[in-house]
Amino acid sequence: MSACGKAAAVAVRLFDAHCHLQDQRIFAVTPQIIRTAIDSGVLLFAVNGVSEKDWHIVKQMGEQYPSVIPCFGLHPWFVAERSPEWMRLLREFFAETPSAAVGEIGLDKGSHGRNIEFSQQVEVFRQQLELAKELERPVSIHCVRAFGDLLEIMQCIGPFPAGVILHSFMGSAEMVPAFTQLGSYFSFSGFLTSMKTEKAKKMLKSVSIERILFESDAPDAFPKSHVNSSSLLVDNSIALGHQSPEILATSAPNFPKEELNHPANIQIVLNYVAKMLDVSKERLAEASYQNAIHLFSYPGSKLHAEI
Repeated sequence: MSACGKAAAVAVRLFDAHCHLQDQRIFAVTPQIIRTAIDSGVLLFAVNGVSEKDWHIVKQMGEQYPSVIPCFGLHPWFVAERSPEWMRLLREFFAETPSAAVGEIGLDKGSHGRNIEFSQQVEVFRQQLELAKELERPVSIHCVRAFGDLLEIMQCIGPFPAGVILHSFMGSAEMVPAFTQLGSYFSFSGFLTSMKTEKAKKMLKSVSIERILFESDAPDAFPKSHVNSSSLLVDNSIALGHQSPEILATSAPNFPKEELNHPANIQIVLNYVAKMLDVSKERLAEASYQNAIHLFSYPGSKLHAEI
C-alpha cells in the first residue's frame, strides 16, 4: 500500500544532468540526499569532478551508486592548482572508468575566474574539449561571461556529435542557434530563477524542447524566491570536518547556517521553466529526461545497455 502510494506521488521522472555530490559540504549526507531525490522523482545524477583532488571520490561514487554517472574534468577555478601530470591522470581515470563522461570543464571571466589567467584556462579547456571529442563522450561546460570565447573555440574543434552540456545556462537567446548547431544541450538550474524574467523567458523560448536538460548543480544554485523549496542547511564548520551534518527544516530561516542545494529541488526549476514556456511540467520533465538518457547512453555507459 505504502509502496503504491509512493509511486503514485511521483508524477514525473527527472535526471540531474550536473551536480557535485562529492562536495565536502554535503558528502557525509550523500546517501540521504540520493534517497530523498529518488523519492521525489530525480532518478539519475551526473556527478562532476572539478580537480585532481576529487576525481577518485567521483569514481568511487560511480561504483557505489547505480544512479550516479561519474564525470571527470578540471574546472577553470582549479587550473592554477593542476599538477604537471594532470592530463595523464585524467586519461587514466577515463581508461579505468568506461562509464564516465567529461566535466566539469570551462571558461570563466566572472568575479572568481578573473583571478585565474585566462590564457591558461583556454589551454586547459581546449585540451579537455579535444579529449571529449576523441573519447566520444558528452562534456559538461561551465561558462561565465565568456560565451563569445566559448563559441569560437567550439567552432574550431566541433561539432560534437556526442553532445555538449552548457551547464546552468544563462546565456543570451541570440547565441542559442549557434551552440545548438554544434551539438549543445542547455541545462537549467536554480541560478535561472535569479535571471531577469523577460530575458530568461526569451532565452528559454529560443531553446528546442529536445535540447532542454535540468540540473541541481548541488550543493550550489539554490533556487531563489521560492518559499516551497526544500533547503539543505549545513553548518559552515561541516566543510572543515568538525562535526556531522544534519538536514534541517526551513522553518528556522534565521538559523546561522549556510543554505545549500540538493537534487530534489530540480522540481522547483522544472515548475519555473514549464510556467515560462506554458507547457505541462509532465511533458517537459519527460522530454528532459529522455534528452539526458540519450546523451549519457554512449558505449560503456551505465545506460547504454538499456537503449
